[in-house]
Amino acid sequence: MTAPTMLLLLADGRFPAGAHAHSSGLEAAVAAGRVTDLATLGDYLRGRLATAGLVAAAFAAAACRAAEPSHPRPSPSGEADQSRLRPPPNGDGDRARLTPSPGGDAGQVRRAALARLDAELDARTASLAQRSVSRRQGKALLRAGREIWPAASFDELPAAPGGPHQPLVLGLVGAAAGLDPAQVATVAAHATVTGSASAAVRLLGLDPYQVQALLVRLAAACDATAAQAARAAEEPPERLPAANAPLADIHAEAHATWEVRLFAS
Repeated sequence: MTAPTMLLLLADGRFPAGAHAHSSGLEAAVAAGRVTDLATLGDYLRGRLATAGLVAAAFAAAACRAAEPSHPRPSPSGEADQSRLRPPPNGDGDRARLTPSPGGDAGQVRRAALARLDAELDARTASLAQRSVSRRQGKALLRAGREIWPAASFDELPAAPGGPHQPLVLGLVGAAAGLDPAQVATVAAHATVTGSASAAVRLLGLDPYQVQALLVRLAAACDATAAQAARAAEEPPERLPAANAPLADIHAEAHATWEVRLFAS
């Protein structure tokens, strides 16, 4: 299959990774009376794009970039050179990049890169409930990735309790499917809004045609977010976007305590 077709398959809500079971915080926002109709849903989705969407897309693109075949390149001596995976001695970490200079074992360097991305994404996810959801979704996506692309190596993901973060797995799955970092960022940004939009039809009884029209109106913002994320992915993990939404964190923590709920998050 061509890369555009693979992009459509990964962006399809029917991809077997369990995304349909999550409202991405919308259920709690509806219960709190903050999302009540199509207009407030639009505000909610724009907010998600600017915060969670940008962060997820940037980390997914960075993980995809780390998994590219050209990253890293072995040196003639075969010795590991991870000098560009950490700040140089003068402390100028701004020039550090995930792509190492020539040299180093490919798997070892990628493991180090993915471990850094995992730690940085953890630090950007203040809510314990949201960290747990991200790792559960990552575990589900990883299972699908292994089954669909068995030749792809997912063993370089960090063995974190609960599983790897979903954006990192998405990056590796995208790379295995032949997508580039910009395409992976598009999938991640797209999923940020479509999951909640689909949940809104069930939670609020909105007209699905009007919800789809809303997504069409958000297409340009989604594309812009993906492009911004893809550019950011060229930076070292410490410089990736850190946009956050404290109210979303509060909603996530509250939602996790509910005994009865329609969605897992």
